[in-house]
Amino acid sequence: MLVIGGGPAGAWAALGAAASGARSVVLVDKGYCGTSGATAPANTGAWYVPPEGDARERAIEARFARSGGLAHRTWMERVLDATYTQIDQLAAWGYPFPLDDSGLQYRANLRGPDYMHFLRRQIRRAGVRVLDHSPALELLVSDGVVAGARGYSRQQDAPWAVRAGAVVLASGGCAFLSKALGCDVNTGDGYLMAAEAGADLSGMEFSAQYGISPAYASVTKGLPFFWATFTRESGEEIDSRGDRMLAVARALREGPVYAVLDRASPETQRWLRDGQPNCFLPHDRLGIDPFRQRFPVALRLEGTVRGSGGIRVVDEGCGTSVPGLYAAGDAASRELIVGSSSGGGSPNAAWAISSGTWAGRAAAQFAAALGDGAAARRVRAAGTAGLRPSGRAGGIEAREVIELVQQEMLPLDKNLFRRGDQIEASVGRLERAWEDAAAHLHAGGVAQVRAREAAAMLATARFCYRSALARAESRGLHRRTDLPDTDPGQTHHLIAGGLSAVWVEPYRRPHPRGDLA
Repeated sequence: MLVIGGGPAGAWAALGAAASGARSVVLVDKGYCGTSGATAPANTGAWYVPPEGDARERAIEARFARSGGLAHRTWMERVLDATYTQIDQLAAWGYPFPLDDSGLQYRANLRGPDYMHFLRRQIRRAGVRVLDHSPALELLVSDGVVAGARGYSRQQDAPWAVRAGAVVLASGGCAFLSKALGCDVNTGDGYLMAAEAGADLSGMEFSAQYGISPAYASVTKGLPFFWATFTRESGEEIDSRGDRMLAVARALREGPVYAVLDRASPETQRWLRDGQPNCFLPHDRLGIDPFRQRFPVALRLEGTVRGSGGIRVVDEGCGTSVPGLYAAGDAASRELIVGSSSGGGSPNAAWAISSGTWAGRAAAQFAAALGDGAAARRVRAAGTAGLRPSGRAGGIEAREVIELVQQEMLPLDKNLFRRGDQIEASVGRLERAWEDAAAHLHAGGVAQVRAREAAAMLATARFCYRSALARAESRGLHRRTDLPDTDPGQTHHLIAGGLSAVWVEPYRRPHPRGDLA
């Protein structure tokens, strides 16, 4: 059993596989499992709702109301059940949940550094072999079945390969190297590897999620801005009621925007500093009191890390459309529980726990069914752009590809406020870039890692904009200025796939239970 990704979804997948009796579980992480990824520097809530009374039903209805009609109540129920069980398991293992005023543990919040450090200890205790600083580069495939992966160890400066009965992709989403905190490892690697193996994706149009941050920092935690007053450079106050991010975005199109957290009481200020310490370090370093002095703000693209698109899961074990390949966490589409809205915060945390657990268990069962014959399979490496160019290698560098992708994906006027002709123009530039990258992008040694990240970002951008072009309406995180209304006739998912030629088609998932494929 191989797990790709060392965030919460990968850790829970490894634990699920080990608990299911997998003889050998290997987890590979691009960084250091326990400190890398979007969760490690976060202080995230969890969708943790006790089963008693009608609390869960109210939680489901509230979330469904924001989903654009694309979430599925059955999956929400499953996620709530699994999250409640596994968080209680965390407590049984000894995780140090904080105590509330009555002396009871408060289990609806997970402090990222503590949480990930604790999970690393648990997976090591479970006998999981962890390969840190060992990014995966490509999947291995045997007769259409995923059979392992190949990557590169930064510390050993050497390639690695793992033959496995099944693989869980828990490699995170894609924030396009926007410098959002903890997201530099989230370059869409899993999307590219899945597509090369023949898997499809879903909801990639719901990727235009931006986070507010001080202009001089990478922290995109939104909680402190609940108590903010936003102003233009002139001092004119901006009406930020409703969607604060959109209000700030509209104002940023016209000039600089500033914030001051002047609506926080002294007690709230102390609470924020205690609970969100890394939000205030950038201010403190510059000698700025954010509660009394205004500071410039920016929007950083969080893409599918806090959006909802990703690899499509086709069954309750989070299997993909390719045998032997499973997806969990931000690598998988979260439309099933949030639809067209952002999964950032508690839904994503719950999805990482539940999908990771399900994928780990199902992958272990799949691998066990193969028996000893799995090791004897003939395999081929599935990687393309950045590894095996179809033409003469050279002539294009990873840096050039990344810069081009960022020029199309980061600007608010292209990605947040979308327009049909603008999307078409971006698609044209991205398609030409893909042709060049597929034919010529190549690197050796550790430079392969950056080349593959560039190819993954480019592939992800194509899936996002091709899906955005196919959704001729506005819905949730997908905002078309030329088509501002929501069309009831388009209350369906959009699945996408392919690499040499990206295809997109509508899909209505059977509901509530039935053939999920």
